[in-house]
Amino acid sequence: MSYQLELRHFNYFLAVAKELHFRKAAEKLFISQPGLSRQIKQMEEILDTPLFVRDKKKVKLTPAGMYLKEEVEFILNHLELIQKQSRTIGEGHLGEVRIGFLGSAMQEVIPKFLLQLKESYSGIKTSLEELSNRAQVDALLKDKLDIGFVRLARVPKGIEIMPVKEDSFSVVLPENHALSAENFKKMGQLKEESFILFAQEYSPLYYDTVVSICEDSGFSPKVSHKSVHAQTIFKLVENNLGVSIVPTSLQYGFKMKIKFIELKQIPQRAVLSVIWKSDNRNPVLKNCMDLILG
Repeated sequence: MSYQLELRHFNYFLAVAKELHFRKAAEKLFISQPGLSRQIKQMEEILDTPLFVRDKKKVKLTPAGMYLKEEVEFILNHLELIQKQSRTIGEGHLGEVRIGFLGSAMQEVIPKFLLQLKESYSGIKTSLEELSNRAQVDALLKDKLDIGFVRLARVPKGIEIMPVKEDSFSVVLPENHALSAENFKKMGQLKEESFILFAQEYSPLYYDTVVSICEDSGFSPKVSHKSVHAQTIFKLVENNLGVSIVPTSLQYGFKMKIKFIELKQIPQRAVLSVIWKSDNRNPVLKNCMDLILG
């Protein structure tokens, strides 16, 4: 009996590839485990190659399976986009652009862009999702995002990057801290403090830059807490659990008992960049990039 690959095969395969467990994948798909196993076996017969290595203890992907997982994720994400864009265009809109961002981009860059978009292309819909640098890059590669706002020095092949805003850094202190803009002279005055920073996994470039700011003053920061949200960092500072260093623009929009001292004399800068995939086929992406890059 001859078979051909169908969409269900890809959905079944991806479920197993993510779970690496047939029973768990079957439960998520609401089908029987034997039925799922038959579908995967049929898929392997059609492709004439094994996709999984199975034994009593674990399931893992073969090299062919690992390749297929990446491709299937992209295909299914793109199919979902096609359906969504078709529906959006059918409703009379030009299309939708999916935007990923770091929290600091929401202070100025994204609100300005959204306002320009509304004024110039009111028929373009937007969706926003706050994600780490790494998650944005991954989502772009898998066709889950169209545009990302990140703090990265380099990106993988196939992704374009352009700086859109350069910012200074500021020290964040509790409101009652002895240091102020008047008596703050150098970072060395904070060498005995505990530091609360954005997690290195969330923004490696930011983390390394902050460490370099401290090291230029002759000490390594004692990092006591990490977070992916500015509000959490500021709340910890407010409660005298440490100090922080953040892009200066993050000081706006929060009402807490903290103070900011801008580090005007240091060479380090917080650079926010826009990234997009060079072969992205979203018909409204060009309109958006023209506005962002001006």
